Amino acid sequence: MESRQVTGVYGEVSSQPSPLSARVSEEQLPELRTYTVTAEWSQADLVRGSRLRYSQQWTIIADSNDHKSIRTVLPPGPCVPVSGESLSGLSPVRGLRAVVRETSGHQLLEIWDCHGLRKCLNLTALNIHGRVYDDAQFGCLSWSECENKLLYVAEKSRDAEGDAYEREAACRKDRNVYCEDWGEALTNKSLPAIYVVNLQSGCVVELQGVPPSVSPGQALWAPGSQSVFFVGWYHEPFRLGLKFCSNRRSALFKLYLDGNLECLSGDNLSVSCPRLSPDGSTLIYLQGRVFGPHSQCLSLQQLDLESGKTCTLLDVVNRPQTGEFAGVYEALASRCWSADSQRVVFSSARRNWKDLFIVDRRSNKVTSLSDSLQVYGSWKLLTVHKDLIVVSCTSPNTPPTLRVGFLPSAGEAVTWQTLQPPITTFDFEWTVLDVTPPPQEDNTLYSGLDFGAILVKPSRPRNETKTPLVVFIHGGPHSQSPAEWNSTIAGLAKLGLAVLMVNYRGSTGFGQDSILSLIGQIGSQDVKDVQTAVLAALQRDITLDPNRLAVIGGSHGGFLSCHLVGQYPEFYRACAARNPVINAATLLGTSDIVDWRYTSVGVQYSYDQIPTAEALAAMLEKSPITHAPQIKAPVLLMLGGRDRRVSPHQGLELYKALKSRASPVRLLWFPEDGHSLSRLDTQTDCFLNTALWLYEHL
Repeated sequence: MESRQVTGVYGEVSSQPSPLSARVSEEQLPELRTYTVTAEWSQADLVRGSRLRYSQQWTIIADSNDHKSIRTVLPPGPCVPVSGESLSGLSPVRGLRAVVRETSGHQLLEIWDCHGLRKCLNLTALNIHGRVYDDAQFGCLSWSECENKLLYVAEKSRDAEGDAYEREAACRKDRNVYCEDWGEALTNKSLPAIYVVNLQSGCVVELQGVPPSVSPGQALWAPGSQSVFFVGWYHEPFRLGLKFCSNRRSALFKLYLDGNLECLSGDNLSVSCPRLSPDGSTLIYLQGRVFGPHSQCLSLQQLDLESGKTCTLLDVVNRPQTGEFAGVYEALASRCWSADSQRVVFSSARRNWKDLFIVDRRSNKVTSLSDSLQVYGSWKLLTVHKDLIVVSCTSPNTPPTLRVGFLPSAGEAVTWQTLQPPITTFDFEWTVLDVTPPPQEDNTLYSGLDFGAILVKPSRPRNETKTPLVVFIHGGPHSQSPAEWNSTIAGLAKLGLAVLMVNYRGSTGFGQDSILSLIGQIGSQDVKDVQTAVLAALQRDITLDPNRLAVIGGSHGGFLSCHLVGQYPEFYRACAARNPVINAATLLGTSDIVDWRYTSVGVQYSYDQIPTAEALAAMLEKSPITHAPQIKAPVLLMLGGRDRRVSPHQGLELYKALKSRASPVRLLWFPEDGHSLSRLDTQTDCFLNTALWLYEHL
């Protein structure tokens, strides 16, 4: 296996375009109604070493009398590169488009209409605030009803004009005083504030009245545009990492333009994703627990804005019935309401799949909207516009496919139409395995839980010998490996390897009981689940080679990978781990989510927690480093120098332990990358080295 061949394969699978977002506009003609669907895509370009973004448009023609029936989909327009856009939003009536654009180190706010650019403000030159937030955690760009105002969230400037006393105090401060931020992937985001732009005057002002103990984000205008809703994350006594953590204490607020403030949600809860109904009567949002698992099953709350009463639309699902809705685990799309304000569309994990659902507020009934053929393993909602749904569908052998359909009447199925099929599909087979732990591994507190796995393999083996198996383990640990397109999985399969993705107990999509069952059981229950799944796959598929097995994973998946080669040293022949947790005890003081280090071993966390000998002993006992002397399989480590979730010194700790025992180990260091190792050049290098490592040792 040569490097050029591996790089060529990765170039093919990683360059498959993926839709990031979609927006819809419509026009009523005498006998027809037309919809224009604009999708924004991302595509990797290994030549540039960067990801390209482009947009593409489709015109959908529906009958005027039966506007829920698609008559024709016209061929799409050309792909148009999108340069520098970090945020965008359509106005509610005239379809004006607001864009925050990065250019030459400046952030511009642009307003576009059908005649071109109508207004442009250089937000950086105004020097009223720092950088505009464009992340999914805080970022927003919301139009007022009158379309004369925009609001967004930006970093509060310490140099901006303000109270004279504050300016004087800031000047006296030492520039080297430590400033907290919100952790991994949110570095330099510390003091978000809400800003409103008056598009007629060009004036930008900060909204006053946000409590000093709260960091605001996800803001949107309330009906009448005299107040705004926002989510506020409490940052006292100090900030904990927010990325991938839906368990941070936060609340839903209503802030009036005169500075008055109302808290609309309960205390000691975690909230996110406020979404206003089209008729302006109801606000929905997600709600969860504080602390505990950092990703868990959430409830969907609805707030009646007239009465001020809140009730639960969808509750936490503790243990779903077979084939039934398993709960909400993912953020809501920015536009998710039906036109009549009675139904909400969302996508969420369901066992080994990602499904598309609709819940009716009148009955609280949840229905799946994906087609019954189960051609696609993953459905992702992009947007809903007056009952026209735009989704992205994928499978392990099928790159993202853009599809549309109208919300059906009760009891009917959606008639889906494909707007953009993938350039190609791949000759892989994939199957879903349901796995039951043996009786001796049942969790006594959460008895009777099962889990799942997905097996992907080439349809035609390269030769008559059996196929090597690579076990791919997701991180989190409370996340999911769904049956969806993944360039790493596809690349390995195209190189002739079978891949088993294991959703061990604790993964999302199996109910809250499954998530809670892993607390205090890391390093044992999850390790045994993966091993049980591998044995089940080998038993069910005789084409897999039981003598050529490898294990790979990142973060908690790396933690499990290193555990497996330590606990089963004769079973696996190679290991590749990205930013793995190696020693939870030494990680304790270096991670941005210190609370998880306690929760994972079954210790209740509080902000004033001081490490005890017992807690540190439990963390060490459950860590892969204790099994390092037994590791025989060659280990490849890939570490991000800027990782704030799992310090790269974790991987170095295992590296030194293996080197001291003359065990084969190789370490790749990416000084500019963080926990997700998400830079395109990093991902390419990781895939190349992982593939060559597997081929060398399998």
